[in-house]
Amino acid sequence: MSKTMLNTLSNFYNTLDQKIEKPVQTHLRRVYFSLSASLLAAAAGAYVHLFTDFISGSVWSVLGSLVLLITINATIHTRENELYRFLALMAFSALSGLSTGPLLDFVISVNASLIVTAFMVTAVLFGTLLGMLSAMCWVSMFNMFIRSPALFQVNLYTGLAVMCGFIVYDTQLIMEKKRMGDNDYIRHSVDLFIDFIGIFRRTLIVLCQKEVGAKEKKKLKIKILCNSKCSQELITSSN
Repeated sequence: MSKTMLNTLSNFYNTLDQKIEKPVQTHLRRVYFSLSASLLAAAAGAYVHLFTDFISGSVWSVLGSLVLLITINATIHTRENELYRFLALMAFSALSGLSTGPLLDFVISVNASLIVTAFMVTAVLFGTLLGMLSAMCWVSMFNMFIRSPALFQVNLYTGLAVMCGFIVYDTQLIMEKKRMGDNDYIRHSVDLFIDFIGIFRRTLIVLCQKEVGAKEKKKLKIKILCNSKCSQELITSSN
């Protein structure tokens, strides 16, 4: 698997200056159209959680999205089931957005503008790695027991870098699959959607941590200034 990944990345750099074939261009347009529709569905799911009482993100929304993901990957792409698989993709994306709702609730309580910032950063970023991903999984499992803040930070930033790398890898892999006759643009768009959501969530956490840290520092400065002022007043009154 690692050898396959290295070959794919090598092909990516070797074909940067080559013109992409028309069938591959058409396939990529379908993939990115499906990705755009998926992001809109995810935004709708997040909106439902934040601004309505209809349904909220929970374990059930996570399980539902997992079932739909398995369904998409388990079915073969044909013209007959293309519409049903596309609808399954939209439902999966909406539930993914819904399950992001609790994280968005917390971010809004800190600073709502961070959501827009995180989305913009993700959009910019969106445009070997397997070993790093495997190490991250082991670190996450290990940290479940020792609960080290330092390990959490390392895993968070490493995960962000890996997700960015996988965008390049997945895009090249999609092109290679198309050249080999794989026309399943719905499944290919799922790969990029998962990359996008992964980057967005991690970016939100990073920005939120920085915002909370900045607010704590500001509170500490105010407290120090107040204590200093009180001390000066006490000294003045005693004199």
